[in-house]
Amino acid sequence: MLFRKSPLLFASVALSLVGFLTSCANTSAGKSWEKTFGADPKLKENPTVVNNGQTNQSEHSSSGALPEDFPAEIPPYPEAKLEKVETLTVPDSSGKRTTWVSPDPSNLILNFYKKALETGNWEVVSQPNEEEGGNFVFRRNDLQITISLPRGGEISNPAETPSTTQATPHANLTRFEIQYLRNTTQTGASPSPLPPSPNVTPQSENSPSVDGQKFSDINEVPESWQESVQDLAGLGVLTISSTTPTNSDTTETKFEPNQTITRREYARWLVAANNKIYTNKPGLQIRLSATTNQPAFQDVPKTDPDFPSIQALADAGLIPSPLSGDTTAVQFRPDAPLTRENLILWKVPLDTRQALPVSTIDTVQQTWGFQDAAKIDPKALRAVLADFQNGEKANIRRVFGYTTLFQPKKSVTRAEAAVALWFFGSQSEGISAREVQPKP
Repeated sequence: MLFRKSPLLFASVALSLVGFLTSCANTSAGKSWEKTFGADPKLKENPTVVNNGQTNQSEHSSSGALPEDFPAEIPPYPEAKLEKVETLTVPDSSGKRTTWVSPDPSNLILNFYKKALETGNWEVVSQPNEEEGGNFVFRRNDLQITISLPRGGEISNPAETPSTTQATPHANLTRFEIQYLRNTTQTGASPSPLPPSPNVTPQSENSPSVDGQKFSDINEVPESWQESVQDLAGLGVLTISSTTPTNSDTTETKFEPNQTITRREYARWLVAANNKIYTNKPGLQIRLSATTNQPAFQDVPKTDPDFPSIQALADAGLIPSPLSGDTTAVQFRPDAPLTRENLILWKVPLDTRQALPVSTIDTVQQTWGFQDAAKIDPKALRAVLADFQNGEKANIRRVFGYTTLFQPKKSVTRAEAAVALWFFGSQSEGISAREVQPKP
């Protein structure tokens, strides 16, 4: 009221303040006044921040608001931007897949959600390695949540807190997904497995559209292996490039058990068998790669029919590639024969689900007794040693039997590859293809 009635007085006070601030411009007091009365830099960077410290939902989304059913138990990662929201179609469940980007590395994001879930009676189904990335799957009552993180995050102290600095348009961003499913039929029941990401070629597109396979030459498989091959055939994972449809509910073709299996075929079988055997454990599945991903290998383009499986193994760090730091592995050689050492190198990490032990030629000689241990590729030595620790369930014992010669460069047959893929896991905790056969 005073200023309204006395405009001259108002002008006088204003001029006095300007003069005072000008005289203090380069002093500590002046800087304090400037900080007090200056515009909030957060408002310049993000106009959605309001006085009470709360953030508008649009801050977390560049393409839409946070879904109304987004679980309140899961806090959005600070400074992450919501890129996309997709509805998941899963029987007896409802949920969504949300895609986010953040200026922070993946290990900081992982640490943030680990801390957020330290309390609350969450069941941790699977959690990724900070360096390798992967799926962080946890469950409570009727809610299952999967946080998918990329590999290659910077290693930092777990006690570090997420960055609160706004990313510049040219900064490297970490893209991650938060998927949530809530069971709609029975409280406490586990939701159905999550479907693959959009734009990912389903495995069924690379295999017969049937529930199982029937091989006309099963009698050519060694008798002790016939049940194992039939179990995998029942899951429909031993896909052959050419098949002859029959009038039955299966596809009948020749398995050709004694023929050499190619690297592309084994990669396809490995991913399909793992995902079929772990159908009810999404945290242990290998996510097929989207055709929009940058190829890891020069000789496996996006148009290759086995690109989703081969790229998925590279993305997961299960096979040597430039993504895993092996700059010499730029060629996958998909049609080359699979060797014994590659069979073990690719399969054992899916049995142990942990870092492979340090190994030397001497260690392998002392454990396995292989006379030709020096011929094993250094990359495969660690997997060979880890396989020994699996006792009678070791792939080498189940496939090659007792031998003092590993013959690491020897080609693998289709039957041998099938026997290796019949079982995943360790002696104490493993699962076979027989245990997950479809119900008649």
